[in-house]
Amino acid sequence: MPEVPNPIPSARLRACCAVLLAIALGACGADGGAGGQGGAPAAVVTTTTVAPVPFSDSIRALGTVQARESVEVTAKVSEVVERVHFESGDLVAAGAPLVTLSGQQQRAALAAARATAEEADRLLRRQQELVERQMVSRAALDAQRAIRDSALAQVRQIEANLEDRVVRAPFAGVLGVRQVSRGALITPGTVIATLDDLSSVYVDFPVPEASLSHVAVGQRISGTSTAWPGRGFEGRVSNVGSRVDPASRAFSVRADFANPERLLRPGMLVRVELERGVRDALLVPEIAVVQVGRDSFVFRVRPDATVEQVAVEVGSRTRGMAEVVSGLRDGDRIVVDGTGKLRDGSPVVEAAPGTVDTDEAGGG
Repeated sequence: MPEVPNPIPSARLRACCAVLLAIALGACGADGGAGGQGGAPAAVVTTTTVAPVPFSDSIRALGTVQARESVEVTAKVSEVVERVHFESGDLVAAGAPLVTLSGQQQRAALAAARATAEEADRLLRRQQELVERQMVSRAALDAQRAIRDSALAQVRQIEANLEDRVVRAPFAGVLGVRQVSRGALITPGTVIATLDDLSSVYVDFPVPEASLSHVAVGQRISGTSTAWPGRGFEGRVSNVGSRVDPASRAFSVRADFANPERLLRPGMLVRVELERGVRDALLVPEIAVVQVGRDSFVFRVRPDATVEQVAVEVGSRTRGMAEVVSGLRDGDRIVVDGTGKLRDGSPVVEAAPGTVDTDEAGGG
């Protein structure tokens, strides 16, 4: 019967295996130890040094156009339209008649009042002659003067009432759609047409409260509208709101725009851009900023070639650069490419720009 080998290794064999395993682990440790902390290999990254540079950005917002002057033209009295003096879209001067209302009763009353006033004035002059002859008392003369003055006041009242029968443009502007016709009965509050002064317009838009110190009356502002692609409009800030909305944390700004061609119309949406003054700012490439939820941070390189994760506050962003408001100082060296491989304390090694796989950068 053949001899069966003993499945349990001998003590000598077990000792040899242990020695071989120790040698293998030592070799692995020697290869990984060059990476730094925890035996991890150093990440190849590109870096940049932060320094303040002159920077000018802009505040962008959406605003609504409103006419400098705008009104719905209505009548003061209830009356029948006798004549309409305009058509929809007409450009009218201030004081131009728009609608004449029937005023036959007022004209008849005016004729009677004028006759009464003329008679009272004639009697007053007659009594003045009699007073000079001492044939009438001064009291009678004063009474007749009061009658004459009352008659004249009645004439002026009827004239004013008759004037209300002519509806006039309160200011120069462009009329909207005509909403009345000859023969129609209108009442106080009936809209005859809209009237807008479009020679200049203003735009109201919200600005975040953080930018309050960068907005002032007189600043230049530019605007664009989808209705006029490729066309820009220039204006100036005319008013800065005195209150901040507690819900939106924004305040209202009003800008005036010259509108000689009447291209901007009330109700249009305009994209406005307000240039801020030049200031020194710490700018970093946007790819260097890592965004996690609402938090932003960068990786700052320590003197020992490891990185630390630093929380930063980001301000404006423009042309691939981000303004760091807080969290960094002049002279700090940060990682630009390769942030996706890093953790706090990771070792890094500098590489030439363009040699790092940007797919692993993980920037904001």
